[in-house]
Amino acid sequence: MLNKEGIAQRIAKEVKDGYYVNLGIGIPTLVANFVRDDIEVEFQSENGILGMGPFPVKGTEDADLINAGKQTITALPGASFFDSAMSFGMIRGQHVDLTILGAMEVAENGDIANWKIPGKMVKGMGGAMDLVASAENIIVAMMHTNRAGESKLLRRCTLPLTGVGCVTKIVTNLAVLEVTKEGFKLLERAPGVSVEEIKKATEGKLITEGEIPEMQL
Repeated sequence: MLNKEGIAQRIAKEVKDGYYVNLGIGIPTLVANFVRDDIEVEFQSENGILGMGPFPVKGTEDADLINAGKQTITALPGASFFDSAMSFGMIRGQHVDLTILGAMEVAENGDIANWKIPGKMVKGMGGAMDLVASAENIIVAMMHTNRAGESKLLRRCTLPLTGVGCVTKIVTNLAVLEVTKEGFKLLERAPGVSVEEIKKATEGKLITEGEIPEMQL
C-alpha cells in the first residue's frame, strides 16, 4: 500500500519530457519532487507561475512564492510569472499537456467530484472546472477509500460534479487504474496489495485482465 508520497512518485512516471503540467492542490503538489532529473518539465499553477520546482528546504521559504494551494514553492531558472487571465488563457487554450488533480470521488465513466461537500464551507471551485473542461489528459491522485473505509471509485458520483467523463487515469494508495468505456481497468497493484483487496475497495465496475503487475516506483 502506498502513502501520499508513493502516489506522487508513481504519477511522476507519467510525466514526459517537454510536458507542461498543472498540479492541483494536495497530493498532486508532491509530484514535482519525484520527476526525473534527465527530463525537462514545466509545472504550471493557475495562480500565475510557469516553472515551479520542488518544495523549498525548511528555512529557505519565500512567503511571496506560492502555488494555488498557498503552499510555498521554488521557481526553476527561467520561470515566468503572470496574472490569472494569462494563466487561464493557457488552460482554456489547451496548452497544458497533463493535469494532475485530487478528488473526493471518481465515477467509472470518468466523472469527477473534487470541489464541494454539501453543507460544508467552501471558498469556491477555484480552477478545477476550467482544468477538467479543457484538459485532454487528466490523472487523479487520491486515496482509494474514505476514512470510513467506503470506496471513492464509484458507479456514479454522489457529490456535486466538477467535470463529466474527463478523467483518463487514477493512481490511488492501492492501484493504478485506467478509465475506459467499460469501467475502471486495473493496470497495476500497489506493493503488497492483492487484486481481491482492490476489488473489495472499488464500488464501480473493475476490469481485470490477465496477471496484474505490481507497481515499480
